[in-house]
Amino acid sequence: MVRDLDGTMKPLIGISCCVKAFGVFNTPNHAASDSYVRAVLGPVDGIPVLLPAAGEALVPGILPRLDGLILTGSRSNVCPDHYQGPAHAEGTPEDPARDSTTLPLIRAALAAGVPLLAICRGFQELNVALGGTLDQRIQDLPGRFDHSTPSDQKLASLRVAKAHAVRLTPGSALAKLAGGETLPVNSLHNQGIAKLAPRLVAEAWAPDGTIEAVRVRDVPGFALGVQWHPEYDWSQDAVSRGLFETFGRAAKDWAARLHMAQAAE
Repeated sequence: MVRDLDGTMKPLIGISCCVKAFGVFNTPNHAASDSYVRAVLGPVDGIPVLLPAAGEALVPGILPRLDGLILTGSRSNVCPDHYQGPAHAEGTPEDPARDSTTLPLIRAALAAGVPLLAICRGFQELNVALGGTLDQRIQDLPGRFDHSTPSDQKLASLRVAKAHAVRLTPGSALAKLAGGETLPVNSLHNQGIAKLAPRLVAEAWAPDGTIEAVRVRDVPGFALGVQWHPEYDWSQDAVSRGLFETFGRAAKDWAARLHMAQAAE
């Protein structure tokens, strides 16, 4: 928790970065989409901290300083070595530096109770980090439809367009936010959960059976993952905004408890 310029105390929210090549020399950069930064500054009401994909050594130094963690979406896919899956098809983007950072960071954050919100690739990382596996191309599986992102990134409207509805577990946090048991979502992914990790509970499903949201059982803090992208439409979608607000409240509560514990020492 840090004091903002207006004097209010706000939680520090870690945002996972990818390694991406930029510029004429294709220089590796650590990057996260502005949409996550804006979500943290907006409905989360926190201070964004970009976490470089610097490997497991980053975790013990940075995690105690964070009040919440957002695992971001990305075009890259979790390397199948981490879940004993078959090699990706040629040309499939991977990010081993990100994998080496986020997978141990997830496990450490859950153990510590740091609030965690996992989105798209982050949702898949959460499953892999806890022992689950992934389907690499959902659209190639019998009875499943294409959930993937259009290759033309200029089609920005498709990021907020509702591709399909998901069925929600009655009484779940998402069902309470949605005010019912169905929720229309955007859909921008190729991969998805195959075997659900033992510590995860599925709480939303697409019409073709693809798991679309999970919570982590038996953890001391907020820990939720969604396969869709609430960071794209929170300014116009009440459920997306509510999800970030709920995460933000959990981060503030975590920071307040931590501050009280430190003051008592």
